[in-house]
Amino acid sequence: MSVNEPLPGTSDIWEPELSDWVLLENKAREIFSRYAYSELRTPIFERSDVFVRNLGSETDVVQKEMYSFKDRGGRDLTLRPEGTAGVMRAIAHRGLNQGEEARVFYFGPMFRGERPAAGRRRQFHQIGVEAVGSDSPWMDAECIAMLTHFLQELGVSGSKVLLNSRGLPEDREAVSSALKEYFRPKLPELCEDCQRRLETNVWRMLDCKNPACQQTALQAPKILDLLSESSREFFKRSCEGLAELGVDYEVAPRMVRGLDYYVHTVFEITHSGLGAQDALAGGGRYRISLPGDKRCHEGIGFAAGMERLLLARESLGLQSAAKPEADTYIVSLGENAIAAGLRLADELRRLGLGGRVKADLSARSMKAQMRSANREGALVVLILGEDEIARAEVSCRNMQSSEQLRLPRTQLHDWLKQQLKMR
Repeated sequence: MSVNEPLPGTSDIWEPELSDWVLLENKAREIFSRYAYSELRTPIFERSDVFVRNLGSETDVVQKEMYSFKDRGGRDLTLRPEGTAGVMRAIAHRGLNQGEEARVFYFGPMFRGERPAAGRRRQFHQIGVEAVGSDSPWMDAECIAMLTHFLQELGVSGSKVLLNSRGLPEDREAVSSALKEYFRPKLPELCEDCQRRLETNVWRMLDCKNPACQQTALQAPKILDLLSESSREFFKRSCEGLAELGVDYEVAPRMVRGLDYYVHTVFEITHSGLGAQDALAGGGRYRISLPGDKRCHEGIGFAAGMERLLLARESLGLQSAAKPEADTYIVSLGENAIAAGLRLADELRRLGLGGRVKADLSARSMKAQMRSANREGALVVLILGEDEIARAEVSCRNMQSSEQLRLPRTQLHDWLKQQLKMR
């Protein structure tokens, strides 16, 4: 690996790919704000217990994937592996009174020590949403509908909504007992992680990534069949809400999601364009407790991997085309012309004329500067030499039509406006 190459599982993001990232962020702002959500930015590292306490000590994220370290003060810190716990910490710090709601969205880098693969990175990026303070099943339906709305606006067609319920904490003993009874005779066929999880967190056996374990889990008891009447009623109401909003879904009776803070509704969005690892987004209802706060905060949220969204768009042929490095390129011939070109570029930028304006300050030959203008995709080249400066004129060339003329400076602005209409 070259010394200048990004570390495995990370990448540099350049244009034109960067334009697609900006599109995702801007579309998220546009759609989520229509649902009365506000943007929030939290630190990329937190105290480790913010994540361990809420994600679950037996989860793969906590046991195998977190980037944790001690700072110089001896505090245990972790680069955020997901967004929800940090957002909830921020909301608790700010304060949320009984009966109040907080609706926020966020995007940014997350960090997990996973094996790099297509759409899965060690530094990856998520768009996330949290609606905190509501215990209504209708909120679950609206949150899922908002996610499908966002995907539609991105042009990501062909996605599928998978839905299940984890019930309430008081349901878990009955579910755990049934799962243990099913999996115990099959332990010799399962991976070491699942053999350990039988006693520590049997729910996680339904979420194992080992193909043999996945095959065994297909015949496990359905979680919905083991839940209390009140939990099944909550799930029914959420499904009714989705029907009211015209959202198609499929019940996935053994889906649990990988984090322990979930209660009631859990969901995933899958897309065939992502291959075998087809998860595009996911989330659910959760209850989170925080150090020093006696209350248990309840909310509903989701996160969509930005790399995964871009792969889905790419599979549908929706990548952005390459953008020119410059729209207007100023060629300056001689020292006096360089100063004049610098002033002209500044003038155009401040007036918002000429699009992306670049002044060549290299003092190279005209031929070399014109080659650069062509390579950078400029539509218009403005040429300044000693004669143009003396006459207060500019030589102007349209690179597409090859038309060239000399204009008084007083006419340049109108000519530029006309030419840039073509782009």
